[in-house]
Amino acid sequence: MALRITRKRPATSRASKPSCTGHFGITIKTASLTNTVPHFPSRVTIVDVGPRDGLQNEKQLIDVAVKVELVDRLTAAGVRNIEVTSFVSPKWVPQMADGADVMAKIKRKAGVVYSVLVPNMKGFEAALGSKPDEVVVFGAASEAFSQKNINCSIAESIERFGPVTEAARAKGIHVRGAISCAVGCPYQGEVKPAAVGYVARLMKDIGVQHVGVADTIGVGTPRATQASMEAALAVYDIADVSGHFHDTYGQAVANIYACLEVGIATFDSSIAGLGGCPYAKGATGNVATEDVLYLMQGLGIETGIDLKQVVATGQWVSGILGRKAFARAGNAISAKLAA
Repeated sequence: MALRITRKRPATSRASKPSCTGHFGITIKTASLTNTVPHFPSRVTIVDVGPRDGLQNEKQLIDVAVKVELVDRLTAAGVRNIEVTSFVSPKWVPQMADGADVMAKIKRKAGVVYSVLVPNMKGFEAALGSKPDEVVVFGAASEAFSQKNINCSIAESIERFGPVTEAARAKGIHVRGAISCAVGCPYQGEVKPAAVGYVARLMKDIGVQHVGVADTIGVGTPRATQASMEAALAVYDIADVSGHFHDTYGQAVANIYACLEVGIATFDSSIAGLGGCPYAKGATGNVATEDVLYLMQGLGIETGIDLKQVVATGQWVSGILGRKAFARAGNAISAKLAA
């Protein structure tokens, strides 16, 4: 049974007779229960985080030209939101040491949001010269995760981003926040929805304009995902909340479907399923952009993105990395096209 949603939602039609056609907006009646099929968003925004979140864990240093071509291929396919790089210390993330160079060489397109992750004011100041459209800040919904990784409380970690959000907004740069470990934590286990709401409120208070609720280690299931989203939606408007899922337990697409039921219409994904989580043994990468697009296509939801071009890009970058793409739909479509 779906979670009770308290916000006003678009009305769905009710059929006078039982139906098993599965069309949206039709009531399905059984002897004891009436279920209304969800009214999904008509359009969804995809934020491809592959160039940053996907590549940052790669052990082999990837050439700037490859990173630039990846971003340009994504924009050519119609992706309008791309997380390009991060401005963190090369000591901690050597793969992102060339962030400024990558940002300088990409072919910018009007209407595309090019975002970068910044860990502090030093990172923000370093990013300014590359003229990002958006900066991404972050905080965990797990106290254990925050203490073990950055040696401070959740509240202290978010407070440190106050000067970043203030400076960014003063320059007209949009600020997005990422709430990591929103469903589970490698140290404490389950993370309660109230913790997500708490971090969302802290981010709202310092001026973060949009929050992404992230299942960092990929342990979430649909009902837990909806509960986490509802906690964020108690603080932010529905247009300012997005989902970010890893596919460790094969639940990412199901969790995105659960978010659509709630009305969420923005999702992070990664070309070819690139990425991973260094804090969970066996954790796989972000949900593949190809798989998300295939889901949206099947549901009749617009994205403005060419699936075939994205599949080709996923196969190309996977070849550069010397492995098969982690995209079920992408690999299947590629095989069909090659037959």
